[in-house]
Amino acid sequence: MPHHHLRSFEDLVTEGASVPTEGWDFSWFEGRATEARPSWGYARTMAGRLGGAAAVLDLQTGGGEVLDFALGRAPRPPRLTVATEGWPPNAARATALLRPRGVAVVAVPEDAALPFADGAFDLVVSRHPVRPRWAEIARVLEPGGTYFAQHVGPASAFELVEFFLGPQPDGARGDRHPERERAGAEAAGLEVVDLRAERLRMEFHDIGAVVHFLRKVVWMVPGFTVEAYESRLRALHERIRDEGSFVAHSARQLVEARRPRP
Repeated sequence: MPHHHLRSFEDLVTEGASVPTEGWDFSWFEGRATEARPSWGYARTMAGRLGGAAAVLDLQTGGGEVLDFALGRAPRPPRLTVATEGWPPNAARATALLRPRGVAVVAVPEDAALPFADGAFDLVVSRHPVRPRWAEIARVLEPGGTYFAQHVGPASAFELVEFFLGPQPDGARGDRHPERERAGAEAAGLEVVDLRAERLRMEFHDIGAVVHFLRKVVWMVPGFTVEAYESRLRALHERIRDEGSFVAHSARQLVEARRPRP
């Protein structure tokens, strides 16, 4: 039995509440939570795409970890690579990581227009954007250019969300549905080349991991604090102690869309 099963609720929660949440590095969860990875291997596949591109834009890069990984494995780096990020701590972290690779990180709020000319990029990539802004993506792609991304799918980790918030309305469940993604891309004039969806097992082995996850992925339980949800956290702590883990399922989508040539 892992050592964290023997630690007190207060001890685990205090630890989960104090770990820094910047960036998209999930190594802290090692041994405490697991999530199966999609079969398509997004970051590795992105590396191959980077090798064939001249001008690349990475939207909502987080701490830059995924782009850094892919650039490190690209057959050759693009001539120009730019990343955007809206949250200042992540933008600072991404700049430190990506600047040695010659990548400029531009601070752009996720709901703002992109500060780039029409047709500036032949490849736009993104991993887990909050919302794909299809019209802006289409605008900054050159004709023949590609958007290649991994999105969060519908009702992702809803077992966990509903444990804290109760049953969610059907509207919330259908949000981010693959066919809605297709419709949004097509409405912006893009042609969807590939669209794949998978549901993947997630497992939380202690309540500290749940607290850290909900602090890091802030849209799961909006306004989450330990104080506000203490009674639910205690109930979940007891359930994990009795059953060994809490199981949920994440939803992931691979999206590839092209801006048609005139």
